[in-house]
Amino acid sequence: MSSRPAVHLAIPVDDLGAARTFYGDVLNLPEGRSTDHWVDWDLHGHQLVTHLVPTAPAPAGVSTVEQHTVPIPHFGLLLTEERFHTTADRLRTAGVHFDIEPHCRFPGQPAEQWTMFFRDPAGNALEFKAFRDESMVFAR
Repeated sequence: MSSRPAVHLAIPVDDLGAARTFYGDVLNLPEGRSTDHWVDWDLHGHQLVTHLVPTAPAPAGVSTVEQHTVPIPHFGLLLTEERFHTTADRLRTAGVHFDIEPHCRFPGQPAEQWTMFFRDPAGNALEFKAFRDESMVFAR
């Protein structure tokens, strides 16, 4: 584990088998401990836990970033550009639908980034992105 604190995030899923396929096979995350009602995932050093919940809560809403409507809440990863495009290709190959197709946001600006939005089989929204310059993640 790195010297940075790791995030722990628990999310609802309605089918652990579908979660295993999506997070394990499609996103290629290592599976950790599990029971018959939850599974731990190594989300690049962060602990993501998929908990079996028969009915998932409704999304809170949406927000607008540039001309795109983004689902709220959502979570994801900040990747390198290479890993971003590799992941986008894996998602396409697996037939995952994009809420927002992979594209470059804020071109030519300090926060220029590649971004994409998609959902897991339970409907949880994910955003994966890659900053052109990682030092600009928190730039104002």
